[in-house]
Amino acid sequence: MPGACSGDEPGAAPATGNTHLLIVEDEPTVRELLCAALRHAGFTVTAAGTGQEALDRAHEAAPDLVLLDVLLPDLDGFEVIRRLRERHRPAAAPRTGHIPVVFLTARDATRDKIEGLVLGGDDYVTKPFDLQELIARIRAVLRRTSGDPTALLRVADLELDPDAVQAARAGEPIRLSPTEFRLLHYLMTNAGRTVSKAQILQRVWDYDFNGDTGIVDTYISYLRRKIDNGGPKLVHTVHGVGYVLRGPRS
Repeated sequence: MPGACSGDEPGAAPATGNTHLLIVEDEPTVRELLCAALRHAGFTVTAAGTGQEALDRAHEAAPDLVLLDVLLPDLDGFEVIRRLRERHRPAAAPRTGHIPVVFLTARDATRDKIEGLVLGGDDYVTKPFDLQELIARIRAVLRRTSGDPTALLRVADLELDPDAVQAARAGEPIRLSPTEFRLLHYLMTNAGRTVSKAQILQRVWDYDFNGDTGIVDTYISYLRRKIDNGGPKLVHTVHGVGYVLRGPRS
């Protein structure tokens, strides 16, 4: 196939690993480099050279993560992620509601990064890139999106126990509504990473409210009153993008 990695069988992913990555890259040299490096890192890899081919391959076998270029010869990467979200939500990834996507592109303008995040991208890596850093970031996204949902989460002195549905800061219990708990859980599973309001709507409410993100701002303010009252601020606004939960910086 035109966009396949060397050695690919049409319609099938080589069984070289347990985690299936779909690489969407129209430049053959870059595509082959990524295929070889990611297979060497232990992943199962398939590839596509166009947006439509990517959608077809994802339909044949939903990948665990898509590494997606923005500049493609037919559909651009932003349109591909829109269609992936519509086609594969929520059945392909019941725990997170979508297939994780890492953008890998030469488009490094801030507005492009913001658009990628708003559309639901899980990370945005610009070219030229370091292979080892890229592999580390792919693994970090996979951990965030497929980790144990019952594991105890900690950020600074804030703790959240998904199994017991309890939260505490500095040992003091925090009373949260079900929606506040889901929101805090999502922020803590993405601690240190900025998440867009659109991503929060999709993961916490599983609904887009016709693009109205005001509900997110409202619940963030509720949450701040409960977890940032009397201690160092943990929930931060990233203007023009969304929010990040992180511990105090030394």
